[in-house]
Amino acid sequence: MSDKHHLRRQHYFPTFTGIMKALDTLTDPIYTEKDKFSFYDKLWLRIMNDKRDLPFIYLLTTIHLIVLPVAILLYTPLLTGWWWWALAVPYFYLSQFYLKGSFGLMFHCFCHRKTLKAPWQKPFFTYTSWIICPLFGHAPEGYFSHHMGMHHVENNLPDDTSSTMAYQRDSLRGFLAYFFKFIFVGVINTIRYLFSKKRNKLGRRLTAGEYVYLAFCIAMCFVNLKATLVVFIVPLLFARLVMMLGNWAQHSFVDAKDPDNLYTSSINCINTVYNKKCWNDGYHIIHHLRPGMHYTEMPGEFLKRKDEFAANKAIVFDGIHYLHIFTWLLTKRYDKLADNLVNINGTIFNSKEEAIALMKERTRKIV
Repeated sequence: MSDKHHLRRQHYFPTFTGIMKALDTLTDPIYTEKDKFSFYDKLWLRIMNDKRDLPFIYLLTTIHLIVLPVAILLYTPLLTGWWWWALAVPYFYLSQFYLKGSFGLMFHCFCHRKTLKAPWQKPFFTYTSWIICPLFGHAPEGYFSHHMGMHHVENNLPDDTSSTMAYQRDSLRGFLAYFFKFIFVGVINTIRYLFSKKRNKLGRRLTAGEYVYLAFCIAMCFVNLKATLVVFIVPLLFARLVMMLGNWAQHSFVDAKDPDNLYTSSINCINTVYNKKCWNDGYHIIHHLRPGMHYTEMPGEFLKRKDEFAANKAIVFDGIHYLHIFTWLLTKRYDKLADNLVNINGTIFNSKEEAIALMKERTRKIV
């Protein structure tokens, strides 16, 4: 993976004055072969399905060398007073701000593709879900069950328990209603959904993961309340805020006339640092079209489908990511969104005003 190797496509994205900067290059990560694999690489490659996933192994190694040991250390009596906080504060920053996105979207990739060969895959995935995920605020089994058993089946339509359609999507009040509904009844609604659709195994996994983890957190509060808040409880609440914020931005622009059209129910964010850190997660339309596609193939797939993107008037932003979109939506800065909008093939918009009108139309509450 290297951002030095660009996908160059001259004149694919004509623009008009006031909409966006000129674009003739995709700088998001694609796979490039390493000149030489290290001994550590070769150990893992023996049991891996895809050598393109080696960056995941490096990230997991970092987590096991730094995050996991420090989390354990915070529960011990070795550090007290200010010494404890001197370790807890940088730990929280590292795990919840610096590594959280990379880990969360890596686990997202784990859900869609088998990283290791049999018989290693099942224990690897179970271990990651039950031991490592909680350090980043993900209850065991929750993400997989929700994402694979419900979200990709419903694709933000009304039966999706995290659907954004019923909310005014450029409204802070709308987002708060969306967020608190998920916090209080989101898991219960997803469990009900899974059982109602006869996905009983996923329903049992989600139920077990959520309630075992809740009991675990309560028990650990009696062991060390301060450490449990820093290591498990605050990360859980923070993760659910981040996931709802991300899903809100990803599915804010929905065509009410055709809500099950994957080109017009989500967005793409290209040429952003976020894609380098979070495994091309900005290519969300591509991900819904091809859920099992490897992240390094997404920029190329986007270029192959550019005419389809243009024909469907798909929303594609250049140089910004979901936090920008979320902030500018809730402050109704459609001018800033339009400045970063890609006018694919020069055929979607004739003016900045037209682009803004389309975005406003697609953020309206859909009943």
